[in-house]
Amino acid sequence: MYEMKEELGRGKFGVTYLCVEKATGRAYACKSIAKKKPPQEMEDVRMEVVILQHLSEQHNIVEFKGAYEDRKNVHLVMELCSGGELFDRIVAKGNYTERQAAKIMRQIVNVVHVCHFMGVMHRDLKPENFLFATKDEDAPLKLTDFGSSVFFHKGKVCTDFVGNAYYVAPEVLKRSHGKEIDVWNAGVILYILLSGVPPFWAGIFDAILGGKLDMDSEPWPSISEAAKDLVRKMLTCDPKERITAADALEHPWLKEGGEASDKLPDSAVLIRMKRFRAMNQMKKLALKVIAENISEKETKGLIQMFNNMDTDGSGTITFEELKSGLFRLGSLVNESEMKQLMDAADIDKSRTIDYFEFIAATMDRHKVEKEESLFKAFQYFDKDNNGYITRDELREAITEHQGDEAAIDEVFNDVDSDKDGKIDYHEFMTMMKNEC
Repeated sequence: MYEMKEELGRGKFGVTYLCVEKATGRAYACKSIAKKKPPQEMEDVRMEVVILQHLSEQHNIVEFKGAYEDRKNVHLVMELCSGGELFDRIVAKGNYTERQAAKIMRQIVNVVHVCHFMGVMHRDLKPENFLFATKDEDAPLKLTDFGSSVFFHKGKVCTDFVGNAYYVAPEVLKRSHGKEIDVWNAGVILYILLSGVPPFWAGIFDAILGGKLDMDSEPWPSISEAAKDLVRKMLTCDPKERITAADALEHPWLKEGGEASDKLPDSAVLIRMKRFRAMNQMKKLALKVIAENISEKETKGLIQMFNNMDTDGSGTITFEELKSGLFRLGSLVNESEMKQLMDAADIDKSRTIDYFEFIAATMDRHKVEKEESLFKAFQYFDKDNNGYITRDELREAITEHQGDEAAIDEVFNDVDSDKDGKIDYHEFMTMMKNEC
């Protein structure tokens, strides 16, 4: 499937190689992790895979291709970013102009905001974990290395020590932290971008707990008050008082960061909802069946996404809540398209989107492509269990959700490739694995 090439780098958990997909000739990065590791470390690897799958298609996050294993190693195949680390560019530049720093930080803070919206805290943000997609000066940044990341829910407190000493948040040292540590980490990166040095280094842990920032030494006197204000708000010692990623995106200094701050690419949530809108009625129903049957472990992150949209806690998402949620993710969608997205996700035509409808419309493709999930969805339509779906069986399923004869015709035209008037499991699988 893949041919391993030269080594690209080494980290705490494994070795990263260049690899080439034999079928297409496309180059990817492959992180190979030896199986001879303590059980907890292997559990962390499994968690990293689940989180990468959950965040797939999100701009500014390295795209996950798949996980494979052989006798000795687990291999994580990901997008190849050829532009090097942000760390290397900082070393080469010394420090950035405010405009350059704002453009970088807009991407960093936005990816933190999106991760939090999707129920993930990264917990190890540092310049070494941001890669440039290409060697171009204005190449987009991609966040990588989710080996320390966890899903979270409201009120979740972590007690383990994570992160690099220069970037560690004070609450990590106190063994009680939440998602706010990502904002602290990003604040340290901002301080370094502007000054060329970390904010805390001598007697580092005491200095972090003391929280005194040096904004008197060069080059701070020549840095704008707006930039210094954002640094202070991101490096506030009390996590309850610290600015959130969402509020940081609205800070005047970031909003004035140049052209890059005007229009964000579509979020993964919007990309998935647009794809769902284009699907036929059968595939939408099949995804709802999968959503209703995925394990509790697989719903981590999805629940947080739903709760972030369902702002009144009613258990359903209204048109206005969907509109507001997508806007908070940086997606500017016009009224007409918003109605189309709402109508597509509202499978039962109740004028709201319930939890399972939302999951059906927004879950990542990796969950959809699992064999056991696909088989359960096929069985939902194959009422008599004879191995294929007839028009009558499809009609029974679709009319329960206010589908019509035209929708049935569309499905058979699209899916019944051998035109025998039945949809077998292979045809069903092909439909489910296709883009729309």
